[in-house]
Amino acid sequence: MLVTLRIKNLALVSDLTLELRPGFNAVTGETGAGKSIIIGALNLVLGERADRNLIRSGADSCSVEAVIDLTKTASPIDDFLDENGLEPCEEGQLLLKRTFTAAGSNRQFINGSPTTLSVLGTLGEWLVDMHGPHDHQSLLHTSRQLLILDAYGNLDSLRKEFAGLARQRTELEENKAALIVDEQTYAQQLDLLRFQCFEIEGAELRAEEEEELEQEHRRASNAARLLELCQGALQALDDDDQSMMTQAGAVGRALQELAGIDAKTEPLLEAHGQAVEILGDLQRELSSYADGVDVDPRRLRELEERVDLIHSLKRKYGVTLEGVIAFGSEARAKLQSLEQRDEELARLNAALAKLDEQIAQAGKKLTAGRRKVIPKLEKAVVTELNDLGFAQSHFAVALETAAPPTGKGGSVSTTGFDSIEFQFAPNPGEPSRSLRAIASSGEMARVMLALKTVLAAQDEVPILIFDEVDANVGGETANVVGEKMRKIGENRQTLCITHLAPVAAAADAHYVVSKRVEDGRTFSDIVLLDKASRVDELARMLGGKGDAAKRHAKELLKS
Repeated sequence: MLVTLRIKNLALVSDLTLELRPGFNAVTGETGAGKSIIIGALNLVLGERADRNLIRSGADSCSVEAVIDLTKTASPIDDFLDENGLEPCEEGQLLLKRTFTAAGSNRQFINGSPTTLSVLGTLGEWLVDMHGPHDHQSLLHTSRQLLILDAYGNLDSLRKEFAGLARQRTELEENKAALIVDEQTYAQQLDLLRFQCFEIEGAELRAEEEEELEQEHRRASNAARLLELCQGALQALDDDDQSMMTQAGAVGRALQELAGIDAKTEPLLEAHGQAVEILGDLQRELSSYADGVDVDPRRLRELEERVDLIHSLKRKYGVTLEGVIAFGSEARAKLQSLEQRDEELARLNAALAKLDEQIAQAGKKLTAGRRKVIPKLEKAVVTELNDLGFAQSHFAVALETAAPPTGKGGSVSTTGFDSIEFQFAPNPGEPSRSLRAIASSGEMARVMLALKTVLAAQDEVPILIFDEVDANVGGETANVVGEKMRKIGENRQTLCITHLAPVAAAADAHYVVSKRVEDGRTFSDIVLLDKASRVDELARMLGGKGDAAKRHAKELLKS
């Protein structure tokens, strides 16, 4: 549900924070007070195009922030956020923010992370349905209509079964397409794969050899210098009268004489012995290392050739040796598949033929289920429309079924062979038209209200916005509209901007938008009404502030 909506410097709004309640929220106010600003702000924060003319006069920028509670929402929004590199929701709270400036720059954030308008718009489609002269009307999309029909008819298991088979078929078709090429291309692919396999497999690569090879190459290319350094160190250790070992012997003799005079110095003599032993070990190790240093130009050339080969293979086939080896394994598998093309094609064709039979049967069951549930949905919607003032209207679900694939190439839609479209005729004698073709925003909103009432248990969009739902409505129909709004509000949060007192009276929470002038500037404000203020506002909507209007308002609230 939409918990908080904050608007800054949008049209007549300077800084407004709207905190909404669960259930049915009604928004009322005088014409021109700024009720439509709420809709405009929601459109902006859900990714709609920003109009710089909406920025409040005298301000450089405009911002809209929304906090949406997702703790009771089933949509996979956390996965969507992760896929798009966005921060997850904390404690089920989704934070949206949109800013734009008079200079034309746009910035949008989800949970504090910068994002694109496209990502924001996708979230909007999951979270909010706006009904009236606005976008975000998910029920206008035929794919959404089909999804809701299946949910209404409890056909999800049949739909999932068909989708799984369709995905299997797509995979087989892709494998088949990779094999079906003209002879020249086929020969070229064979030659290329054979060369790649020969080059990679002939190198006899080991994933760990690169580091070992580089170390050996570094030693071989610096062998002369290594030998020179060893010889210099050995000479300093024990090669003349000034060497470390000669000097150590002189020190030892001095310490031995010292210990003969003063026994307390014997530890110094022991330390000297240890030092001489360490120098001896160093001399032996260094001598052994020097004996192993081989200045071999032939081995150096071999190492350089190996290093060059590995670098060449990495440039062609992978960043690392592991990547090159993996590429070689894939090339070998592709080569074997191409070399056995006829056998592989026969296997794929047999698998496709068997799968097409399964798909045809699954599609037939899915279509039959849809045809069975369509009359029930049509009847339920017409009943709701009758309550909403369309006494002789007609609602239909047009269904068209494509032929099963039966050996044809290409993919199959995961939703089955059917396409549907919700159609509506408000008056007798008129042909039914698609919902998109409904010209009247009031008609559109009431049709959507009827559909939402029928589909309340299946539709997962958590926030519903109705604007102009009461256009051309009066009398008892207005009471029905209010009742249906309240009923929908039992399942999901509903926000309705209305001019009808019976509709507003049915709300769980009632807000009023008003205009004021201060220091020559006009401001729009919105407040949540208490019980007494609500009676006054309903009386105003009924056409007066006298006792009769207030009594009527109280009766509406009671009923």
